[in-house]
Amino acid sequence: MRTPAQNNKPTTQRFMGIEDIQDDIVVLPGRQACQVIEVVATNFSLQSAEEQQARILSYASLLNSLSFPIQIVILSRKLDISSYISLLEDEAVKTTNPKLGDHIKQYKDFIADLVKNNVVLDKKFYIAISFSFLEKGAANVGNSKDKNAFVNDAKNALYSKSQSVIQELSRIGLNSQILRKNELIRVYYEIYNQEKPEDKLLDGINHPHVQGVRR
Repeated sequence: MRTPAQNNKPTTQRFMGIEDIQDDIVVLPGRQACQVIEVVATNFSLQSAEEQQARILSYASLLNSLSFPIQIVILSRKLDISSYISLLEDEAVKTTNPKLGDHIKQYKDFIADLVKNNVVLDKKFYIAISFSFLEKGAANVGNSKDKNAFVNDAKNALYSKSQSVIQELSRIGLNSQILRKNELIRVYYEIYNQEKPEDKLLDGINHPHVQGVRR
């Protein structure tokens, strides 16, 4: 049985600022909610000057078309390619073609040297769209106390907003999708734990708690 002191002990969950995740809706304190869209990046620097200018103008058009705020989030993480280098080493040993083996070794050495002298980052791009119970007007403030009613209101409002953003992104030539529950849990896990979770760790998790990590 917990003592009063144990019950008052701060937990990681309190500092996360997330009450729950239902389907593709992140429920936040104070009857707030949000939906997260993952955007597949393209290599802007490899495009021609005309393509780059078209992308810039399309992006400006997207921003001007918005009637609600969005938050653009970029997550950068140092890429660990040690497993890939080990795979190349194994392939160089396995191959029966000496020339092919030499080429694989040279390529492996090139990649290892590249990572040694340069920081290789894995970047992921997200757009967060928010919802507040105040958007439903003063007449519906009472409904915000009912969590199920609030989540339904949030789903309807956020889905409309998200579809608008996804359509504008497609005009720029960017693929995007709304993150579902397990995908959201994975993203928040990586943010708060600075590491990728094992798939088995996420099995059966119904809430966005930070689990299984001890420092």
